Amino acid sequence: MGRSDQEKGYEALSPFELKNKLISMAQGRREKTMLNAGRGNPNWVAIAPREGLFQFGLFALEESQRSPHRPGLGRVAQKQGLTKRFNDFLAKNSGKPGVAFLDNAFGYVCNELKIDGDDFLNDMVDAILGDHYPTPDRMLELPERIVHKYLEQEMFASSPIGKFDLFATEGGTAAMDYIFTSLSENKLIHKGDKIAIGTPIFTPYLEIPRLNDYELVELEIKQDENSDWQYPDSEIEKLADPAIKAFFLVNPSNPTSVSMQQKSLDKIVELVKTRRKDLIILTDDVYGTFVNGFKSLAAVAPHNTILVYSFSKYFGATGWRLGVIGIHEDNIFDKRIAALSAADKEELHARYCTVELDPDHMKLIDRMVADSRSVALHHTAGLSTPQQVMMIMFSLHCLMDKKGDYKKMAQDIVAKRFKDLYESLGMPYPDNAYDAHYYTTIDIRALAKTRYGADFAAHLVKNYEPIDFVWCLAAKKSIVLMDGGGFDAPNMSIRVSLANLDDDAYKAIGKGVGDLLAEYHQVWQMSNQKAGGKNP
Repeated sequence: MGRSDQEKGYEALSPFELKNKLISMAQGRREKTMLNAGRGNPNWVAIAPREGLFQFGLFALEESQRSPHRPGLGRVAQKQGLTKRFNDFLAKNSGKPGVAFLDNAFGYVCNELKIDGDDFLNDMVDAILGDHYPTPDRMLELPERIVHKYLEQEMFASSPIGKFDLFATEGGTAAMDYIFTSLSENKLIHKGDKIAIGTPIFTPYLEIPRLNDYELVELEIKQDENSDWQYPDSEIEKLADPAIKAFFLVNPSNPTSVSMQQKSLDKIVELVKTRRKDLIILTDDVYGTFVNGFKSLAAVAPHNTILVYSFSKYFGATGWRLGVIGIHEDNIFDKRIAALSAADKEELHARYCTVELDPDHMKLIDRMVADSRSVALHHTAGLSTPQQVMMIMFSLHCLMDKKGDYKKMAQDIVAKRFKDLYESLGMPYPDNAYDAHYYTTIDIRALAKTRYGADFAAHLVKNYEPIDFVWCLAAKKSIVLMDGGGFDAPNMSIRVSLANLDDDAYKAIGKGVGDLLAEYHQVWQMSNQKAGGKNP
């Protein structure tokens, strides 16, 4: 408390950069154990699909060494007889970790997805060995089919909405970068255009549009804190303005961690079918798997929507960098590119003519692949093939899980921590079927008003910098949380990640937040007593 000058300097930083300062402050209190619930890196790891991957890697090495060039130098695997040799490998290694997973996965691929066994094994052995550039570079054919099936189950609620073209990327972060670049390069957004941002939101979505590369004008579509963090109809109605070129959102939201209710989805669907057929929608749905029955905007407005999904959070795989962009094969983006002026088409023809024989009919998603490598390096584009095999293993893990056991386990982890946090804070926890429980946002001003009255809450706002609470949490309690204001959540709110610490830590965090607020209140009481004012 009372470090307002120094705090003002840090308020200009992204909350992800401020976090580094808070960590250094929390680590300086050697008598305490630091509790860092700032970032969303999960502290669980999905074992079965990784065991399957590593066992499959051993099989691929055996195949490569059947007729080696030299000792220690294998060859490209031979397709003929692969299925028999794979079944022999499974039999020989029966009982080892990952073997039963591979057996079940291979059966699912052949019997339910109707993929030829030799074709699947040949492509996957080559992919996991990583001995060829990705071909196609946007995404290998079989991984695209299998990941598409996974997205149908998890993002589209198994709705029959047709085919999405997929682009495998180095996590959701790379996907965001590629999308902004290609929308700009292909004249779908221009400097000075107005775009809508669903807030609160993951900070980079606020920061990227403001960069010199884009210089977009932002309009906030605000969730209502008092309505379970939903978008009111009045906010969605802002999208009817034809000056707004695009709507970017995270769903379920980050940091509030709540998904859109069906009535909000319906409102947007009505809008794009009638008044805003040209509206671009970009939805980042990485937390969708933590909400039962989740349905993406890509499922209800497929022709207008660019989907971003990452495997990182659900499977404890942030280090793998596994993301995907999805665009429906029948979309407004390709139609709008086709309708550009002759001068714009000529410019784009010149940009892509070295990588495509017919660049004028090149899909936006294929342009993204080229743009991801500055076009000139298009021949080396694409996510590494072993990473794409990991995507397959994760996807098959959930596709085979007919009872949803993995989903229940992952959801139970964060839900328990969510409840423990609120109980230790002495607050009733929000009971909301749309809540992913991956993060939670606690409005410290609202908590102060509820616990100690409106005068004290007003005192906090008037006398302290917005980041003072997270600053003091780090300095006094060795607790590192994100500043909610940096996500355009209410000032002096805090974002808690329920994913990255052991269960007991959340009881300590809840207690620490409550204790610190009590200390602020005690300081206020003492100042009132000295001033001769009321002592609430």
